[in-house]
Amino acid sequence: MPERIKDFPRASASLIEDHPEVREAVYRATLHFDQNRAKAYAEVPVEAWRDYARDVKAHLLSRLADYLEKAEARLKENGAEVLWADGPEDAHRILAEIVERHGVRRVVKAKSMLTEELGVNAFLEARGLEVYETDLGEFIIQLAKEPPSHIVGPAIHKSLDQVRRLFHEHLGTPTDAEPEALAKAARAFLRERFLTAELGISGANFLVAETGTIALVENEGNIRLTTSVPRVHVAFVGIEKLLPRFDDLAVFLQLLARAATGQPIGTFVSLIQGPKKDDPDGPEALYVVLVDNGRTAALADDEAWEVLRCIRCGACLNVCPVYRQVGGHPYGFVYSGPIGEILAPHFLGVEGAYPLYNASTLCGACGEVCPVRIPIPKLILTWRHRAVDSGLTAPAEPQLIRAYTETMRRPAAYRLASKALRLLPSALASERLPVVRAWTRYRAGLTPSPRPFHELWEELEDERKNANP
Repeated sequence: MPERIKDFPRASASLIEDHPEVREAVYRATLHFDQNRAKAYAEVPVEAWRDYARDVKAHLLSRLADYLEKAEARLKENGAEVLWADGPEDAHRILAEIVERHGVRRVVKAKSMLTEELGVNAFLEARGLEVYETDLGEFIIQLAKEPPSHIVGPAIHKSLDQVRRLFHEHLGTPTDAEPEALAKAARAFLRERFLTAELGISGANFLVAETGTIALVENEGNIRLTTSVPRVHVAFVGIEKLLPRFDDLAVFLQLLARAATGQPIGTFVSLIQGPKKDDPDGPEALYVVLVDNGRTAALADDEAWEVLRCIRCGACLNVCPVYRQVGGHPYGFVYSGPIGEILAPHFLGVEGAYPLYNASTLCGACGEVCPVRIPIPKLILTWRHRAVDSGLTAPAEPQLIRAYTETMRRPAAYRLASKALRLLPSALASERLPVVRAWTRYRAGLTPSPRPFHELWEELEDERKNANP
C-alpha cells in the first residue's frame, strides 16, 4: 500500500491525461452530492446539530474505555458474542474460526469501509469461500476487480457504458440495457446468494453503548437481507463508532444522511439488538468484532486525535477540488480525499502516508462541511509539519521557504522581487520555474498585473485624501 501512495502524483497526472471520463463522472457525482447536502443542511438547525455531534463524539472519545466496556456488557446481555481485534491478523483469525465453526462456504456482505481496511474479501476468497458484495456500487466494483473510489459512492467513477459492459460480460444483460434493467439483473443475481449464504458480514454506522444497539443506514435494503437471512451475522465495528446514548442516534442518523447524500434520513435504518430469539427471522448467531487497528494510538495523539470523530459521510470528498479532479484510486489508500489524507498517517506513519497530506489546496471547504466539525485543514498541516520535521520534503524546500519569508518581511525586497517577476516573460516562467511549470501544465498561463497591488493601493489612498482634504 505505501508504494501505491507514493505513486499519487504520477497516478493523478496519468488519470487526468488518459481518463478524462473518470474526471467528468467524479465531478458530476460529487457536485450532485454536495448540492443536495447544502439544501439538506439549510432545512434544519444544522450548526447546532454539528456542535452537538462534535461534543458528543469528543465526550465519547475522552471516556472511550468506559463506553467500550459498557457496550460489551450490553451486547452480551442481548445475546451477541463480542470479540476484539487489534488489527487485520486478529480479524482474519476470528473470521476463520467463525467460518469453520459454522461450516460457511458462501458469504454475502453489506457495504463496509472497515472490512476494506481489514482486507476481509481477499482473506475469505483465499480460503476458497464465495464472497458477494450486495451494495449495488460495491457489486459493480467487485465485478470490475477494483477498490471503492468513494466512501459513500464506491462506483461513482464508472460511466453507464462501463457498467453496461461489465453486466453484459458477467450477467449477460444487453449492451444497451437501461439502468433499471441493470439493477433488476443485479437483484436477481444476488437474491439467490442471499438465500443460500451461511454468513452475512456488515460494518456499523454507529454502536450505542447504552443499549448495545448496532445502527446501520442504507438506501437499497441489501443490508437488511445480509444481516437477517443468513444464519450467522458478523458485524465489524471500529472502536470509535460508539455513541453514548440511544437518544444520540436522533441527531447522528440525520446528520449522516444529510452530509452524505442530502437525504433527511437513510431509506432504511436497521437497529440490531442481537440474534433472533423467538423471532421468525434473523440470524441464529451474532458476532460483534470491535476493531482497533491504530485507533487507540490515534486517540493518544494530542495533535491529531480529532480525526476519530469521523462518521464516514464522504462530504469532505465531495467538496475537495483535488478529489474532484482525480477520484479516489490515485490515493492508493482505502480512504481517499481529505479524510484519507489525515487517516492514512495514523495507519501507516508519517513516512508511509507521504505525500497524501500534500494533496490539498487548504481551501478549507472540507472543514466547512464536516458534520462533526473535524478541523481537517489544521490536521493536514499537522502532518505536513511532521513531514518537514522527518526530512521528507525536498532538500531545497526549507531554504526556498525561508527566502520567501525573508522577502515578504522586507518591503524593499518584496517590491524588487515583484518587479522582477513582472518582467519575466510568461513563456520562460512556464518552462523554467518548477512551480509555474506544474501550474500551467493543466491551467491557463499566469499573466502578471502590469502594476503591483501596493502601487495601486497607494494611488487609491492619494485619491481618497485629495477627495476629502
